[in-house]
Amino acid sequence: MRRPVLIALAALFALVVIVLPVAAIFTRAFAEGVGVWLAAITEPETRAAIWLTVLTALIVLPINVLFGLCAAWAIARFRFPGRRALLILIEIPFAISPTVAGLCFLLVYGAYGPVGSALQPYGLQLMFNLTGIVLVSLFVTCPFVVREVLPVLSVTGEDEERAALTLGASGWQIFRFVTFPNITWPLLYGAILATARAIGEFGAVSVVSGAIRGQTMTLPLQIELLYNDYNTTGAFAAATMLALLALVTLILRGLIAASHPARGATP
Repeated sequence: MRRPVLIALAALFALVVIVLPVAAIFTRAFAEGVGVWLAAITEPETRAAIWLTVLTALIVLPINVLFGLCAAWAIARFRFPGRRALLILIEIPFAISPTVAGLCFLLVYGAYGPVGSALQPYGLQLMFNLTGIVLVSLFVTCPFVVREVLPVLSVTGEDEERAALTLGASGWQIFRFVTFPNITWPLLYGAILATARAIGEFGAVSVVSGAIRGQTMTLPLQIELLYNDYNTTGAFAAATMLALLALVTLILRGLIAASHPARGATP
């Protein structure tokens, strides 16, 4: 009797919290027809917001993968002073509000911060442009790849790598033929999660972007702007694009989980 009740509660929760809100977005966006929806998403400011969001994700993704691999490798394979502190530092973005993180970046890298003021005489500005958006996006997404790759490296151990080294393999050959096959799926999984986080980030980006129409408005910021301007059709049309990006992420995540069942158990 408990099993059907738990399943029913889980289904009801998913229906109320996930399905109905997402369905409402698409229903409201297409309420006035496909033509109105298409006109809303092709409006210049919305197109600029979509492009900026995608560009940010494309910049953040390779940096996250490189940092995640290096950090996970260092923590899993070496013992050094500050190792535990490094792991805690990597987890900090999960504990700090993104809005607070954005404010911290603004205070440090803004025009009146220590770094921003030092760069100002050279005509370099880090905040209120793409650079600032990328910096805070990197901050909020940096733990994902590390969190997925590190447990696998810790479990697999060093035996295979030491055997390859004994047989004369170079460092690159060891990574390519021994280490990388073991972490391919976790790496992809972490990269997808980081990309989804970068696409949907609102709090930190809203602080450092400057909210310049058509220039520094990412898609989440554009949705809020349109809604506050009482352009509900445009807001919901833009929201469908964000929902579709999230749906693509979920599909990729599901495909990876199906191809590598062990990843399905990861919380």
